[in-house]
Amino acid sequence: MSIAEISQDTHTTAGHTEPASTGAAAAGLQALRDWVDAIAALAQPDQVLWCNGSQRESDLLTKQMVAEGKLIKLNPEWRPNSYLARSAPSDVARVEGRTFICSEREDDAGPTNNWQDPASMRDELAGVFSGSMRGRTMYVVPFSMGPIGGPLSQLGVQVTDSAYAVLSMGIMTRTSDAVLDLIADGTPWVRAVHSVGAPLAPGEDDVAWPCNETKYIVQFPESREVWSYGSGYGGNALLAKKCIALRIASVMGRDEGWLAEHMLLIRVISPEGRSYHVAAAFPSACGKTNLAMLRPTIPGWRVETLGDDIVWLRPGEDGRMWAINPEAGFFGVAPGTGESTNVTAVETLWGNTIFTNVALRDDGDVWWEGLTDTPPAHLTDWEGNDWTPDSGRPAAHPNSRFTVGAAQCPAIASDWEDAVPLDAILFGGRRATNVPLVVEATDWTHGVFMGATISSEKTAAAEGTVGELRRDPFAMLPFCGYNMADYWAHWLRIGQELRFDRSPRMFQVNWFRKDDDGSFLWPGFGDNSRVIEWIIRRLDGDVPATETPIGRVPVPGDLNVDGLGLAEETLGKLFAIDAESWQAEADLTEEFFDSFGTKVPAALRAELASLRYRLRTS
Repeated sequence: MSIAEISQDTHTTAGHTEPASTGAAAAGLQALRDWVDAIAALAQPDQVLWCNGSQRESDLLTKQMVAEGKLIKLNPEWRPNSYLARSAPSDVARVEGRTFICSEREDDAGPTNNWQDPASMRDELAGVFSGSMRGRTMYVVPFSMGPIGGPLSQLGVQVTDSAYAVLSMGIMTRTSDAVLDLIADGTPWVRAVHSVGAPLAPGEDDVAWPCNETKYIVQFPESREVWSYGSGYGGNALLAKKCIALRIASVMGRDEGWLAEHMLLIRVISPEGRSYHVAAAFPSACGKTNLAMLRPTIPGWRVETLGDDIVWLRPGEDGRMWAINPEAGFFGVAPGTGESTNVTAVETLWGNTIFTNVALRDDGDVWWEGLTDTPPAHLTDWEGNDWTPDSGRPAAHPNSRFTVGAAQCPAIASDWEDAVPLDAILFGGRRATNVPLVVEATDWTHGVFMGATISSEKTAAAEGTVGELRRDPFAMLPFCGYNMADYWAHWLRIGQELRFDRSPRMFQVNWFRKDDDGSFLWPGFGDNSRVIEWIIRRLDGDVPATETPIGRVPVPGDLNVDGLGLAEETLGKLFAIDAESWQAEADLTEEFFDSFGTKVPAALRAELASLRYRLRTS
């Protein structure tokens, strides 16, 4: 049986399987059909099949891919309904150097994005996409980011010649025929075109992971389009994720008065049973997933997961900020995820999971570095080669992934698909020096300044100096679909739509400050709940704060460190603010702002000047 036999409401014409409809719906769907036909005429697939996101569809695709050698079925005793994919060694991550924002004006893309003239880019894409799907099936995937029909949701349709992408999109989005009904009713939708760029000649055998050395990931912000060519991996192929939910959605948010953010979303529940909603923007390798699935170490506190990667924010008529997680699944980095670091994530992966580029155990289960303290004596590594602990190389690729439904997370909130009112926003980077454990912004503008200046240190800083900083404003550097300075201005405008007493409070956190010997000063992981506790107490007005030149920090004794055995000297180092080092950091911030020319909002320039004044006079 083929996937084309799944839908009971389809008809086939000229090799195409598409929805059958009449009347107004037929008229409403005509633009979609015309677009699909145009892509098919360009890419020349053998057939076009419309997907509906059903379990039966997923089962048929996985059986097909296992038969073709493109998926390895894992041992159902250990990992039911789960599969392992191995990519080509040249196709293992996002390709930022080949990611383009093709806005009509170069200035709208800004200095942090790769820009190319949209007309010339369309010519290039027409060349590489011509015949790119020969010998393959083109799947049409209608999807919703956010619950179908939800007030904050957005629709899209992706065409792709990758069955792996179809399966993954079925986990990460709400793929459904119901999306077509909304399109028929006139709901706008984003167009996404994807090809692995590996056409097959008649009789030619396929490979386990088709791809092309030439790659394009192109966003056209004004026309709400994404075109991706050459890669089958991650955000390069799952276009609903970074390409649409962040790059295109950020532009939509700019135009429509909302925000698309690279943030996690959690509900924190106090011992008294009060709920608080917290979003946090962290660059990669800064503890984002661990915080999204936090298990507090302090008695009585609980955390429920609402989202681990992307949040859409909208000002409400009540003056509050409302947030949703638009995704339906988790696409997480496997290495480093283990029983000692994130047991919730490990428990989420009990089954119904697609693993990519992890190692295979001899018993048919999977393994990666960090899953257990001791590796198995023998594995098959991510490239299909024998591996032992003496092999001298990782068994799993450092960017190996798991794709799993969010509803499967044991910490997921029962109402995780609903919008929630936001109480606090956290910003954080990996800083060995300078940045205290937690700092509260004095107001919305100061919070935007904090977000705009997020950075991580590339290398450990020498004593008394600021290390080389990798800037990642709002953790959005690779994902903002327009000029970053305009993005900061948009954040400032959004703040004006909120009631001053109902807008989220903003904080900067840093779990990674180090002692002189290079050891971490803060235990991190579950003990980060102690910082969250202090933040909640600040929201409730239960504790005062100490004013410093960079913001508000806990009064000594107010941060709960019971049982940690931290010396007073260690606590002092966690909150130490060296004026000379911060003046040097202010100079680096000015250089960073100058790279955006005159577009940097005057309010942020004023925040920088105020910081320097406070440092001089403190």
